[in-house]
Amino acid sequence: MGSIISFFEITLYQPFFNGLILLYQYLPGHDFGIAIIVLTVLIKLALYPLGSKAIRSQKALSGLQPKVKELQKKYKDDKEKQGKAVMELYKKEKINPLSGCLPMLIQLPVLITLFWVFRTFEGGLDSSELMALYPFVSYPEINTQFLGLMDLVKPSIYLALLAGIAQFFQTRMNIPQVSSNKNKGSDFASNMQKQMKYFFPIFTVFILLRLPAAIGLYWVTTTLFTIIQQCVTFRNNKHD
Repeated sequence: MGSIISFFEITLYQPFFNGLILLYQYLPGHDFGIAIIVLTVLIKLALYPLGSKAIRSQKALSGLQPKVKELQKKYKDDKEKQGKAVMELYKKEKINPLSGCLPMLIQLPVLITLFWVFRTFEGGLDSSELMALYPFVSYPEINTQFLGLMDLVKPSIYLALLAGIAQFFQTRMNIPQVSSNKNKGSDFASNMQKQMKYFFPIFTVFILLRLPAAIGLYWVTTTLFTIIQQCVTFRNNKHD
């Protein structure tokens, strides 16, 4: 367990921790919130190719939904054949149904690391935490205020609500529009998608109300970046 924590600290915590301090030192204005926004954008740019691939995969999966529904209707009395037929369809179209989950799996350790980084600034850093600094990085006295409006080591209802709104629009973009029909109740997948459109934003607000506002600022930034990336990716696909 100790080796896993050490690996996690060396590969994620220290780079993010030192990167945030360097950005705070060298960005004009020395604003902690601006440093978080820039760090978030840099992380998203590093993951941009992977994110674009996942977005295209999600779009392709949405486009296959009519065919999937036909197979589900055809084999509605045989779940085993239904599952095989759907997987064969994915294979034929060269689509991995799990590829859209990969960015979320990557996002989780990043989010945990940033939470760990932001929490170190709460109440000031002690000598053990300063040992995580690289030799070429000096530690300045950091003001954790964002634009002089809020302390980012404390929860913020405003950033939590803003993150929830951004999450709603991102989730809405990922859900295909389903034409109305008399058999809505039988389409379990469509009903679940509609529920998720509201569940994720509400869950986001609920979680962020208990976390440092720095996490909320990161969440808002990464969600807005993802929305822009989705628009760019969808537009490029139309031109292909």
